[in-house]
Amino acid sequence: MRPLRYSINITLDGCCDHRAGIADAELHRHHARNLAEADALLFGRVTYQMMEDAWRKPAETGVMPEWAEPWVMPFAHTIHAAKKYVVSATLAQVDWNAELLRGDLKEAVLRLKQEPGKGIFVGGVTLPLALAEMGLIDEYEFVVQPRLAGHGPTLFAGLSKYVDLKLVGRHELGSGALALRYQPKR
Repeated sequence: MRPLRYSINITLDGCCDHRAGIADAELHRHHARNLAEADALLFGRVTYQMMEDAWRKPAETGVMPEWAEPWVMPFAHTIHAAKKYVVSATLAQVDWNAELLRGDLKEAVLRLKQEPGKGIFVGGVTLPLALAEMGLIDEYEFVVQPRLAGHGPTLFAGLSKYVDLKLVGRHELGSGALALRYQPKR
C-alpha cells in the first residue's frame, strides 16, 4: 500500500501561512526531494490553485516568470510534472496533469493508496485535517521555520481527537529550520 505523506512549513508560533516561512534554495531542494518520492500529489482546491498559479509553466511561452530564481527550478519541474489529484466539490474540471476526485473522500483516498507505487504526497491545511480525522495520513513532516509570525492560520484547528505521533526522522536546514518527520502511533 502506498503511504500518504503530509508536509508543511510552520513557524515556531504555529503559523502555516505559506508566505510566513523562509523560502531559500535548500528548502526548495528539500521539498523537491519530498515530491520526487511520491507517485502522486493530493490537493484540495485552494492548494491546487495556489500551486498551479505559482508553479505551472505558462502555456504560451513554456518559461517560468522572471521572479523564478534558478534555485526554484528543480521544485518547479518536479511539481509541474507530477500526477495530481484534486479534491473539490466546486471545480468542474482540472488539467495540469490533474484529475478530480469525486465521491466519498475516504474511499477515494484508500483506492489511491492501494495502487502500486512509492507514495502519495498531500499538502495544504483543510484537506489534511479531514485526512487526519479519518486516520489516513501515514507520515507527517513539519518543517519548523525559525520565525515568529504573530498571526495564523494554524494546523488542525478543530481536530476532534488527539493524534499521537512518534518521531521517525529529523533534518536541520542551513536556515535553522528543522524538518521533523512523525508517524502516527497505531
